[in-house]
Amino acid sequence: MKELGNLFDLTGRVAVITGGAGLLGEQHARAIAAAGGIPVLVDIQQQRASEKAAALSHEYGVPAIGCVADITNESEIEALRGEILAKFGRLDILINNAANNPKMEASTEVNFSRLENFPLAQWEADIAVGLTGAFLCSKVFGSHMASKGGGVIVNVASDLALIAPDQRIYRQPGVPEQMQPVKPVTYSVVKSALVGLTRYLASYWADKKVRVNAISPGGVYNGQPEDFVARLSNLIPLGRMAAINEYQGAIVFLCSDASSYMTGTNLVIDGGRSCW
Repeated sequence: MKELGNLFDLTGRVAVITGGAGLLGEQHARAIAAAGGIPVLVDIQQQRASEKAAALSHEYGVPAIGCVADITNESEIEALRGEILAKFGRLDILINNAANNPKMEASTEVNFSRLENFPLAQWEADIAVGLTGAFLCSKVFGSHMASKGGGVIVNVASDLALIAPDQRIYRQPGVPEQMQPVKPVTYSVVKSALVGLTRYLASYWADKKVRVNAISPGGVYNGQPEDFVARLSNLIPLGRMAAINEYQGAIVFLCSDASSYMTGTNLVIDGGRSCW
């Protein structure tokens, strides 16, 4: 049995993080690097991913890299797997973090975030990145882990996988009802489906020692308008949104041996919002 202090050690383990150049993707990579792991930041924005990886390498002394790949394209994911294995010789962790993040904005004509107007093309694009991309990455990277004795997959869901969005917090004064912005339907659908994918994969690969869990974070403060922050904070027992780095501990826990007897679980970290 490992000593308590070593349970969270990720030294030498290679972690693929999709959407690695994004707001939370960078924080997940930082958590991996701080625990001694090697983060591979995968994003469609090559320069940003590479710059963030270089900064992590300098700060933590790990050989982090940034890679470009379209996670909706299976052949690109397979090529990425080959690139990672050629460079590091191993692949231990997958964090399915990538997602489209459409903005809730009012319109002077038609608001396309509203269900009545939501375009099929936007539905398909959001599902492709947030859900199909997670499936394909799990298929390609998870199959490798299963064939090599085990690994870890973490799916990044949301508190809105458990509860419906409270559309009142997005309302804007003076805007007609039919033009009011809302949280799009695809966000709830994708995040809820990720929890289902988590349970399926956890039971499917349990005998191959591939552990699969989800994390459901609440909203992260990132300079949003004061009135929005106040309305959302009023829905949260802790009375505030999350700081950008408050999910790092959970990521290390789920990726490390500290959670060795945990699979098929959705770890909810939302300041208590979903308990009301």
